[in-house]
Amino acid sequence: MPPAVSIETVPSWEDASVFAFPEATLRALLTAVAIVILAVPAAGDGLHKRAQDRRGAAPRFTSELYGSVATQDGDQLRLITDLGNVIIHTQDSGKLDYHVHLETDSSQRDARELLRKFRITSRRAPDGVYLSGRAYGRDSSGRLWVTIFVNVPRSYNLDVSTGGGNIEMDNLNGRASLSTAGGNIFTGNIDGPAHLETGGGHISVKNVSGNLIANTGGGHITAGSIGGNAVLHTSGGHIRVTSVEGVAHLDTGGGNVTLAHSGAELVASTAGGQIEVGEAVGLVHARTGGGGIRVVRLSGPTNLQSVGGSIYLTQVDSAVKASTSAGGITAWFVSPSKQPGTCELQSDDGDIVVYLPRQLPVTIDAQIQLGDEHRVSFDPAFPLKVSYDSSSNGARSVRAEGELNGGGEVLRLRTVAGNIRVAVSDASKQMQLYKQQMEQLQQQMQQQMESQLRALEDSQQSSDAPPQP
Repeated sequence: MPPAVSIETVPSWEDASVFAFPEATLRALLTAVAIVILAVPAAGDGLHKRAQDRRGAAPRFTSELYGSVATQDGDQLRLITDLGNVIIHTQDSGKLDYHVHLETDSSQRDARELLRKFRITSRRAPDGVYLSGRAYGRDSSGRLWVTIFVNVPRSYNLDVSTGGGNIEMDNLNGRASLSTAGGNIFTGNIDGPAHLETGGGHISVKNVSGNLIANTGGGHITAGSIGGNAVLHTSGGHIRVTSVEGVAHLDTGGGNVTLAHSGAELVASTAGGQIEVGEAVGLVHARTGGGGIRVVRLSGPTNLQSVGGSIYLTQVDSAVKASTSAGGITAWFVSPSKQPGTCELQSDDGDIVVYLPRQLPVTIDAQIQLGDEHRVSFDPAFPLKVSYDSSSNGARSVRAEGELNGGGEVLRLRTVAGNIRVAVSDASKQMQLYKQQMEQLQQQMQQQMESQLRALEDSQQSSDAPPQP
């Protein structure tokens, strides 16, 4: 293949451009990901452009490298670089073009040597194109700033890895594997499976038609609609997803988990944040070490656990087990249940409030361990029998039992030091509450994503720029 063309420029006080995410780009990404339930729009033309010139900046040495390799739709780009940001644009073309922008502080004694010793090599591979970036200069990291722009066919596959920098990508028809040792990852729509990994940055992806695996050592994960399975993990950030049609495993070491729609099995866990789910069609397992849990609609077997927060369920349409150590539990049941089975709601130190349709056939078994200080209350429409039992330590428990509408699946309510209330639900009020909860969840996700992307824009502008003397 012909060697890359190198163009080196002299220092200039005026040409101090750096690369940063423009506001228009982030707004487009926000529109695509944040509007939950509505269709996520397609990505715009690029995700990256130069920022405004910085007046009064110190002189820079810069160098430009160019190259092109013939390829075709369906091939793969394998890109490995020691360091630098990677910007992937897609185009309707049968070739792969690349442009490398190098920049260094001219005050360094070996500034020109740093520029000359960064090499970009390209070659045809059996399945596509191989592109490699190598910094041969000693201690180049932090002193040499690299941005690699690559134009690939729109229907293409990507395997990109950088030793330290951000990765941005337009819409892609193909599979994508993107990895960085510590930068952020931003992508448009991916029509295929995706594997995104960063050692400590944020991950933001629009719609993914296949499976999505995303892992970060500490940033946030934001995604649109995922057509396949999703395995998302962050050691400490938030996870916010519009929908997952397949099996979803969402795990964070301390942030919040928000999912508007779950189409199959959902396993969500956080060491200390909140878990919020809009509609859950399949099996749900959710556990938080310190926050609350809210699910707007449940239609499959469910197991919810919170160590220190409350649990709120707007429409329970299946067997559910929910427990919390320090918060209360509120649950609205619908009739008839699609997934019958025993329901168990348990709180150590909180109230339990249950709303039941008047005609729902159910068997109630409610008990308060410390009955002297707390009580069970229920609507007169529910004929429950109340009994008391004194234990050897002097505490008296209170229990309410009864069969409603001839009896049915067991609803077991347990609290140690809280009250229990069983009330008749109003169908119209419940539907209104359901709609309000979904709208609230959508608005909340939109606001959170907008705030997150605004913060990312600010951090991106500062991280992409070489430090000022």
